[in-house]
Amino acid sequence: MNRTVHEVRRYEDVRAALADPNLVPEPPAAAEGPAGASMTWLRASVPRFSSGATHARRRALVETELARLDVSQLEEAAAHWPDAATRDAAPHVVRTLAEALGYPEPETVAEAVTAIAAVYFGGEDPAADAAVAHLVDLLSPSGQPHDPSEVAAARICLLVQASDATATLVRQADATPAPASAGARPVERLLHETLRDDPPVRVLRRVAARDTRVAGRDIAAGDLVLLDATAAAPAVATPAPASADARPVERLLHETLRDDPPVRALRRVAARDTRVAGTDIAAGDLVLLDATAAAPTDADAPLTFGAPPRVCPGRDHAMALAAGALAHRRPSLTPFAHLHRKGVPLLLLPNAWDCASAAALAAEGFEAVGTTSLGVAAAAGLPDGAGVTADATLALARRLGRTSLLFTVDMEGGFSDDPEEVADLARQLSAAGAAGINLEDGRADGGLTPVHQHAAKIAAVKAAVPELFVNARTDTYWLGRGHEGTDERLAAYQQAGADGLFVPGLAEPDRIRDIASRFELPLNILYSPTGPTLDELAALGVRRVSLGSLLYRRALGEAVATARAVREGRRPTGDTLSYGDVQSL
Repeated sequence: MNRTVHEVRRYEDVRAALADPNLVPEPPAAAEGPAGASMTWLRASVPRFSSGATHARRRALVETELARLDVSQLEEAAAHWPDAATRDAAPHVVRTLAEALGYPEPETVAEAVTAIAAVYFGGEDPAADAAVAHLVDLLSPSGQPHDPSEVAAARICLLVQASDATATLVRQADATPAPASAGARPVERLLHETLRDDPPVRVLRRVAARDTRVAGRDIAAGDLVLLDATAAAPAVATPAPASADARPVERLLHETLRDDPPVRALRRVAARDTRVAGTDIAAGDLVLLDATAAAPTDADAPLTFGAPPRVCPGRDHAMALAAGALAHRRPSLTPFAHLHRKGVPLLLLPNAWDCASAAALAAEGFEAVGTTSLGVAAAAGLPDGAGVTADATLALARRLGRTSLLFTVDMEGGFSDDPEEVADLARQLSAAGAAGINLEDGRADGGLTPVHQHAAKIAAVKAAVPELFVNARTDTYWLGRGHEGTDERLAAYQQAGADGLFVPGLAEPDRIRDIASRFELPLNILYSPTGPTLDELAALGVRRVSLGSLLYRRALGEAVATARAVREGRRPTGDTLSYGDVQSL
């Protein structure tokens, strides 16, 4: 049969074609082989990106299977390779998925799926037919209202996609070379480690000028005391050394799907006349969709997993399997970065303004604290957001760094428009013990730093201090601009190497969900007493919630209210730490 072939290459046009119900996958050849025991039967029975009642029923079977999986546990399971030397991705991801779904004989399942995957998209092989028959027998459920063989076909489809597309994604991402600049330790960190592990002076000699007591021992005047300069310091949250590839695995996968996807072309047939990208498509025409089409922004999803309203239901599961299988490429996560991972409870980050407030919050069980630029500035008698508190910010970081606290620093816009100067301050903050920074694009004049300039600051910081968690903040909502330019800025900051994205002022649930789903980096939201609750934010995909200056402002308010109550002859109410409690912080 003669038919016209149309090629669609623009991203927006490919998305539109994927959403067109008139374009369906090429129908498989007539099912001439025996039911439940041949490749032709399998191709005709699996769920497809299509429409109609049969499609809806088969897709529901797949969604039911996927609903039984915990994505974070799936990623963790995929990280454990039985044979690290071989690292054959296809059987590994199939075996991992089969085990997670509770299928019997995962090893046998993986072997059978390998045979099926070799001819799944075309060709014949008696061994594959035999593998189909074996898996249908093994994976057909009992006691269900659905056709057991159709359920088995849906299960085989899931496993074949893992063997083919997911495993290819793993192989191609793993073959991607690390950026040339990755892996360098900042000089300050190198010096810190040398002084800690191999100091130039290993023993300090001291003489008691008068009687004293050290470490429970009485020291008489004139006694010689030898001090071990190599003594191990108490455990503190120091940044992990940069790995061979400082990119998060999620970033690596996103770039692989964008630049070298496992599926480069999607084939669709027009079930009826339609129109795509200004071109008339006749019923029966073949349409080739370019899955490598460049997206308008880095935030737009690669096309490998389809596009709304027909998105692959296994996208998150495939990405979890791939991320787990690539765990050996993941930089060693710092304790602070780990708190932002999916599968970890939502990070509520309270913000301190001095050592006492930070220590009090840590004593209450908060795993990490941030600093508040308003609190630091106000305590020093300086305005916030004016770029005049660099010294006070660094001084507080150095005081906090002498403790075991895990903390991140609000450094406003970096206190400079020069990316190298911002990176130099970031080095000093990291050397002081900071696990992360906030870097905002809002300016003192109420405007926004140009996107390219703020992205350059982020890139400079990550090049200088790869292990420092950079929370890239955009003030589009904070300054009342709303949606305008937000996605473009976040996409640029993600591309520049940020570790997290912060959108203070954003409180609209649908918009929060949209941003959290569009970007692979963890989303940080500023808590609002009138906004969504913590549970609601977590359900929307938020990974971190900051309290900002709320605690500092509340503390000032309580201090004034307490003084007013005493002046008016009333007893102060509320919790008050004792003198001893504060001394012990």
